[in-house]
Amino acid sequence: MKFGYEIGSASLIVLLITGPAGAETLRLAHESSSSSLIHQAVTLFANKVGEKSGGALKIQIFPDGQLGDEAAIVDGVGSGSIDIGLGGVADPIDPKLNVVTLPFLFKDLAAVHAFLDGPVGKEVFATGGKNGFRMLGALDSGFRQFAFKKGPIAGPGDMRGVKVRVPDNPVLLATMKALGALPQSIPFGEVYTALQSGIVDGVEPEMRDFADQKWYESTKYMSIANYVWTPNYWFINARRYDALSAKDKAAVDAAVTETTAWYRGQLAATYASVQKTLESKGVTFNTPDQAPFRTLVGPVYAQFGKEWGDDLVAKVRAAASAK
Repeated sequence: MKFGYEIGSASLIVLLITGPAGAETLRLAHESSSSSLIHQAVTLFANKVGEKSGGALKIQIFPDGQLGDEAAIVDGVGSGSIDIGLGGVADPIDPKLNVVTLPFLFKDLAAVHAFLDGPVGKEVFATGGKNGFRMLGALDSGFRQFAFKKGPIAGPGDMRGVKVRVPDNPVLLATMKALGALPQSIPFGEVYTALQSGIVDGVEPEMRDFADQKWYESTKYMSIANYVWTPNYWFINARRYDALSAKDKAAVDAAVTETTAWYRGQLAATYASVQKTLESKGVTFNTPDQAPFRTLVGPVYAQFGKEWGDDLVAKVRAAASAK
């Protein structure tokens, strides 16, 4: 299951960041394309780790799902066969990490980043140790939008009874049901055909996926609802991290901080470029008011409050709306 920036495997590429003979190597895996912003970010991270460690530590990068999909990557990091991973699967680390994907939790990216950098965000991500993980942080997988064939979504009434493809993720499925839509769990690779044939009437994509997968060929309306934000969780095997020297730990931590700042700085231009491309393909955009949608998702918060703890959900919700 992949519910963030969903992207298929591409060519087999292994990037080696070289260092002196005898340098310690960490294996980093992700499922995103080797042409993606995620891959650019981890390449920058690898270079920074090499520089800051004085060449004592190098990163070997496996993009394009070479070491498996996101579920396999997180399992590999937990077992130690992979050192560092990125992806949208959080349950093996700690299911409570999924609290950041609740619907209409964040207004925009500024609110997301303020939360992640604040005390509650840091508390949420200080988890996973008991399961063998150390969280390094999160890179934006992005907001998910509404893209329907029939026209723009101005309010929840436009979604009532409409068949929409949703990844097999409980939060997203529960949210679509709360909004009155009919969610259909269809594998990512089958979405193009499902849209073309009318099996579904729309999707709820991250904008870059929508463009990359050419779903715009049958679906000409995108509503920028920012209804769910999803992260690329960034994690390292806890034992591997603990075994690093103090200097190498500092190199990894500093490289994560600098890479995260760089990545965030690229997002606005990236989305502007993608939107311009989609408009050239005939896609019409609108921005609906979030307020009417927010009033309908209370049951989703109640459902997952029972699962993750009402106090945690309330604390996260308050911090997310503080900006």
